[in-house]
Amino acid sequence: MSALTKAKLAAYIEDEVGLDSVLSMAIVEHFFEEITVALEKGEEVKLTGLGQFSSRQKNSREARNPRTGEKVRIPARKTVHFEASSTLRKLLNQLSCEVHGA
Repeated sequence: MSALTKAKLAAYIEDEVGLDSVLSMAIVEHFFEEITVALEKGEEVKLTGLGQFSSRQKNSREARNPRTGEKVRIPARKTVHFEASSTLRKLLNQLSCEVHGA
């Protein structure tokens, strides 16, 4: 299974829209940059039909090193959360059922 990369997205824009490769890559780069900036500001990013990205704050906590059993402190940090839209979930479940014959 191959991955969808920025380069593949730019090539798709180049082929489908007819823009040159440099401009296509610039569009893809700016798109992801805007998503990153919004998340850094604490804003939600909603992409209809795909889902919603949001940043979440995780508190610091104690954990154990599984190898040594030693207690370690995990510092507070921000994480990115993605929730798939109902449209995407339905599509993926429909495709899964077709592949598995259910």
